Order: sequence, then C-alpha cells, then structure tokens
Amino acid sequence: MKILSFRQFIRGLAHNKGYMIAAAVIFIASIAAGAFWAEDLRQLLVSQLEGLQSVAQSLKQSENVELSFFVFIFLNNAIKAVLVILFGAFFGLAPLFFLILNGMILGFVVQLSHDQGRDMAELIFQGLLPHGIIELPAIVIACAYGLKFGGMVIGTLFSLGADKRQQLASRWEEGLKQLAGAAVWVVILLFIAAIIESTITYNLLR
Repeated sequence: MKILSFRQFIRGLAHNKGYMIAAAVIFIASIAAGAFWAEDLRQLLVSQLEGLQSVAQSLKQSENVELSFFVFIFLNNAIKAVLVILFGAFFGLAPLFFLILNGMILGFVVQLSHDQGRDMAELIFQGLLPHGIIELPAIVIACAYGLKFGGMVIGTLFSLGADKRQQLASRWEEGLKQLAGAAVWVVILLFIAAIIESTITYNLLR
C-alpha cells in the first residue's frame, strides 16, 4: 500500500521539515532546560523516575527479563507515540507537552548522573546511544506530526469559507495519509529501538 511506503514516509518528513525542525528544537531546548534547572526540578521529576524504577524492579523478577522489558518498553513508547499524534488535533498541545516533559527528564537524568560522578561516556555510549539513536528521532517525528495535526485543525478554523472547501478536503486527505503512514513507521522504529534497549542496552548497563 502506498500509505505504508517507506519512500513516502521519507518524502513526508521532507515535506514537513518545518514541523520536524520545530519539534527537534523544542526537544533539545527542553533537554538543556532539564540539565540547567536540575536542582529546581528534582522534586517534580524524581517521582517520575521512581515510578519507572519501581516498574523496572518488578520486571527484573520475571522469568524472561529481556522479553518483559521489551514488551513494556515497546508498548509504552508505541502507545504514547500514536496518542501524541492523535491528540495533536487539540491544537498541538499534547505533543508540545510531551516534548518538553521528556526532554527535561532526559536532561535531568544526564545532569544528575554527572553530579553523582557517573562515567558520562558510559552513560551516553552504552545507556543512550544504542537504542536512542532510533528511539529519540522516532519520538520527535511522532511529536512533529502531532504538531502538524494541530496545525491542520487551526488552519481549517481560519479557512472555513465555502470557496475553500474543496481545497481543504484535498489538504486533509493528503495530511491524514501522511499522519497514518508516519504512525505506522514510528511504531516500526520504536519496535526496533525496544529490541535494542531490552537486549544490547540492558546487557551493557547490567
């Protein structure tokens, strides 16, 4: 199917490069903010991390640890990514919030690890890069398409004249095809990233 074409997916990324750049900039700025204001954010973000640590400890008690981690990581990331795209319809607020929150958590974790004297090269090259080189771009892409969905809604609200209905219908048809294709490929990328994180990353850090 054309909607599932990888070539079409890549073309969609190029066609929506403005949203891609915006999402990447917001994410990078949020990482920097999370690192810069790490001490101020400690109480807010530590609870988030403690929740993840609690889940991780319970997963380590399972019979097949790597499979349990894979299922949890994949479903958690894939469901959130698809919902971020869908809820982008609400003026792009969901992907904006998701980018800021996850960027700040990542920045906070890196800064906290640095403050605790951890080997930063080990954290980055063993703990983040193996899966993050796929996972982080996939999340940014999902949020970019969520922002695009919000842009489509806002654009429609300001273009409700009867003489533009045909143009709007065509724009929505093409836009929804891009959103659907992006959602499929983001899930595929997150599937690959989850395999890497639950095997390579897990064993490197264990």
